[in-house]
Amino acid sequence: MNREEFDRIIDYAIEREKDAVRFYHELQTSVHFAERRKLLSNLEKMEEGHVTILEGIRNKQIENLVVPEVENLHLSEYIIQDEPEGELSYQDILIIAMKREESSHRLYTDMAVKTSDAGVQKLFLKLASEEAKHKLLFEKMYDEEILTEG
Repeated sequence: MNREEFDRIIDYAIEREKDAVRFYHELQTSVHFAERRKLLSNLEKMEEGHVTILEGIRNKQIENLVVPEVENLHLSEYIIQDEPEGELSYQDILIIAMKREESSHRLYTDMAVKTSDAGVQKLFLKLASEEAKHKLLFEKMYDEEILTEG
């Protein structure tokens, strides 16, 4: 893989993360409870952190990337929910966050499978792993705070 291809991949991933930053930022205007706004603000900061991570990857060699395995509770795969209307509940926020992370994970995993370049594959798997970590965070929050409530 040449540098131009690598930079294009990183630029694409950064743009996806910036979309997530904007999404969580805009959601903050649609909630009225401080607790939910704080959660959305934290999600926005987390996505900003992804941008920083990706910029850091740009300055490293792909061969040095470590792709950790991440546990998957599979909760988001079984949750079906229509687009919420009006005030978002804590449950709505967690579901939206899980689904967005799941979608990003699937995108990066699919892109890894579609390339024959081992370096590009490793980069996509690293990005998928990052998304899986965040999905797991939201799944655990959902499991501990929503499912245990009864």
